[in-house]
Amino acid sequence: MIPGLTLDTYDEGERNAMSDAMDVMVRGFDPAYGEAWTLAQLAGVMTMPGTWLTIARVDAAPLGFALVRSVLDECELLLLAVSPLWRGRGVGETLLVDSLKTARRRGITSMNLEVRASNTAIRLYEKIGFEYVHRRPGYYRGNDGQLYDALSFRIDMLR
Repeated sequence: MIPGLTLDTYDEGERNAMSDAMDVMVRGFDPAYGEAWTLAQLAGVMTMPGTWLTIARVDAAPLGFALVRSVLDECELLLLAVSPLWRGRGVGETLLVDSLKTARRRGITSMNLEVRASNTAIRLYEKIGFEYVHRRPGYYRGNDGQLYDALSFRIDMLR
């Protein structure tokens, strides 16, 4: 655990939280893959019921974030990002575990996610207990037009 690491969760489109998420997003997603969202996309999702954004910080500086959207008793991890300088220190795992705890408190029984097939975060998802569901060929389009497969994962939180 990182000394001084705090997690703040927001259920509405709180401007400072979205600004912090965008700060991490710009640094955390490789532009080659075209996975980063725009502020307008993030703001649009944050207006949807059942959506929450968790920001990991040290001394008010954003290190990472998790964005989750729920419908009834299921949820989807839409985005998980950690600033490159903070990777490998447990920030992503802390955000993921916290997102699962938040989901359980809200009565959610399963979480789904999709991830680029070559993303190293897959190891984290499997470590936490997510199970492979299927592959979506050509799901992501990189900025250069190249297509990348997505892998779908799910965790049943009732086990």
